[in-house]
Amino acid sequence: MLEGDNPLLLLAAETAGIESLAEFAAIGAAPPVILFAPVRGAAVLRRPADADSEVVAAALPATLANPDALRGLADPTAAQPVTTGMKAVAPPSGAAAAIALAKLGRLLPAVLAVTPASVADFDGRALISVRAQDVLSYPAMEGAGLRIVAAAPVPLVDAPDSRVVAFRAEGSAIEHLAIVIGRPESADSPLVRIHSECFTGDLLGSMRCDCGEQLRGAISRIAQDGAGIVLYLAQEGRGIGLVNKLRAYTLQDRGLDTMDANRVLGWGADERNFLVGANMLLALGIKKVRLLTNNPDKIAGLTACGVEVIGREAHAFAPNEVNDSYMATKAVRFGHLLD
Repeated sequence: MLEGDNPLLLLAAETAGIESLAEFAAIGAAPPVILFAPVRGAAVLRRPADADSEVVAAALPATLANPDALRGLADPTAAQPVTTGMKAVAPPSGAAAAIALAKLGRLLPAVLAVTPASVADFDGRALISVRAQDVLSYPAMEGAGLRIVAAAPVPLVDAPDSRVVAFRAEGSAIEHLAIVIGRPESADSPLVRIHSECFTGDLLGSMRCDCGEQLRGAISRIAQDGAGIVLYLAQEGRGIGLVNKLRAYTLQDRGLDTMDANRVLGWGADERNFLVGANMLLALGIKKVRLLTNNPDKIAGLTACGVEVIGREAHAFAPNEVNDSYMATKAVRFGHLLD
């Protein structure tokens, strides 16, 4: 539940079950609405997306108030329900925080919302209350609140003089790692790589991306340089999470590129928070770096957060025939410097 002058009871569409829907309907003072991120909402309502909208809200007909239909409304890779009769309505206060809360849980950004008939209806129910402002400010708070929680030597095949430093923000279970090679704190501007975790590429060797090559290549390159850091950030799929990345792969197999697949799911093209990486470097005593990257956004992100980037070193790998389209999209639409 979002607290405020007009509290909202929320239920993520993809997690709705028969019992939770019945309880949800019993508490509501009026029929629920369903909230979408703009691109997904435009698709469901069959209208052009409004670039100025943060949230699209629609009245939920009784015919769609069932778990299967709700999953279809939330997930473009699932069976799509007939949406005849769905009409746009004005989003309630707190709608943007509702979508942000779903994203923080790595759920699809489609949320049922209803104004409760009475606060007394919450008594004895297993509900979690949170302020809308706390939800919206959480990414900045998480980045600023990171602290070192553990560290140990971890010799690597290509970098024997390495240690792993784990970071976590208070109250969070998300862990970001720094792979520290040599003694970068003694260098004037050590070589640094910001790498977002990629289960499929880093661990399984997926050919759909170049992430595994980038990770292993960065470790080897920094070891050759003598010292540096690989920041291994828990921001899978440009921040949308592993499950949603797999959904995006399904959409890519239907013809969308990586950017449009994320947007159709209701996410931004890139949801990563580079404040996390900047504060990890500062905690390690690193204020000036040479950045191993092809992505200008990483340079801008670190610079904006107080880390001086004195130079960029290219980190490109050749396409493998499977990921040719992915690599082209990174260059053309994301502006990565792959030449």
